[in-house]
Amino acid sequence: MSWPVMLSVVIETYLLCILYVYAYDLIQLIIGNCYHSATMTAFPDDRRDLAAMFVPLARALVAREEPALLAHDISMWGYVVLTALAEQPVRTQAALAQAINADKSRIIGVLDDLQQRELIKRQPDAADRRVHLLSLTPAGDRLRRSVEAAIRRSEEEVLATLPAGDREAFLRSLKSLYECYRVPAS
Repeated sequence: MSWPVMLSVVIETYLLCILYVYAYDLIQLIIGNCYHSATMTAFPDDRRDLAAMFVPLARALVAREEPALLAHDISMWGYVVLTALAEQPVRTQAALAQAINADKSRIIGVLDDLQQRELIKRQPDAADRRVHLLSLTPAGDRLRRSVEAAIRRSEEEVLATLPAGDREAFLRSLKSLYECYRVPAS
């Protein structure tokens, strides 16, 4: 694995950890004392900081995604790019970088790989030839859907530890937080 790909996996893991930190707290709020820990008794309200509670869950979820990504021969950043392009079919490289919270120059290698594998199209903008427009190919969308399905199966194992009503409330709450804190589409 090349260092740019390894670096992208590390960066993506870090970003996912930050996102997943919030879900862990929601789990604690939803299921209450089901997962009471002796380390939590030192806190007056029996709750750790959000980040401290979320990071272990984030690490576990990221680790569960790795086999799906490896099985589909795609990096975490590659999957993030395909997902972003599925959400907004045509983006400039700059808008994509902003949407996925990545440096513009940092994702060029990922885009090169995806384009070479015919998973994305990258073409000059007719209005400004310095700008490249990105779009998902049918093959890219098929791969994204397949990876997403594998990740969702893994997530179901985690979510299955919650009662059905709590699971639904957790996912609704997490979606609400995601909408509040995600980078707006450009």
